[in-house]
Amino acid sequence: MSDALFSVEDQVVVVSGSSRGIGRAIAEGFAVRGARVVITGRELATLLQTAREICPAGGTVRPIVCDVADSAAIGTLVEQVMDEFGRTDTLVNVAGVNRRKPALEVTESDYDFVVDINLRGAFLMSQAFGRHMVQRRSGSQIQVASLNTDRPLKNVLPYAVSKAGLGHMTRALALEWGEHGVRVNGLAPGFVLTDLTRQLWADPAMLAWGVANTPQRRLGQPQDMVGAAIFLASAASAFMTGQTLYVDGGFTAGWAWPIPGGQGRVEA
Repeated sequence: MSDALFSVEDQVVVVSGSSRGIGRAIAEGFAVRGARVVITGRELATLLQTAREICPAGGTVRPIVCDVADSAAIGTLVEQVMDEFGRTDTLVNVAGVNRRKPALEVTESDYDFVVDINLRGAFLMSQAFGRHMVQRRSGSQIQVASLNTDRPLKNVLPYAVSKAGLGHMTRALALEWGEHGVRVNGLAPGFVLTDLTRQLWADPAMLAWGVANTPQRRLGQPQDMVGAAIFLASAASAFMTGQTLYVDGGFTAGWAWPIPGGQGRVEA
């Protein structure tokens, strides 16, 4: 990059849940800027295909299978990364799942599935890589949060709980690790069109609602998250920790309501 302040060149970056969607876009964003990127997910074939597609000429994209709900798999991942690269500069926790249904229909299995990956898995990843970062006194962690970190959406209670917890986890880790040179921040996407959400936004009523309530009047794309991730991993955010950036087209700026604009006069 022309400005070293925003450079991530030669960083070792681990991105969980990076075989598709937001995780893939972020991994590619780091790779094309000269970082050495480890992509993880649960399916080797998908990871290998992703690595082939996003690896720039001469760059490094290393696929490693890891289910973040499995603590043993995380331990193996950390060992492989440390053996091959010797350090981790940035961890991006993207891996996440959702099951949309009313709270009265949520089963114990539903709840555990969502929370185990979205919150417990993110914590175990942060803790495992954090040990090495704290020892080295350097590192940045980025937790991919959600609009649900700010307030819950209807009929996604386990997901909302997990993402609200992720917000507190971000602040709690920042409090503990700041003195050791490790920064922890959140990146909260707004409504982003991915393979996993495409069916949801194919509903004309849902799409109209999402666009009407987003000031920029469009859904996000996975690539819209790259700039914030690069910023949070670079020296440009060196004095920033415990914060969550909402990259949401303005959705959380306030509530849209159907008051006519510029018509008549409002009396107190």
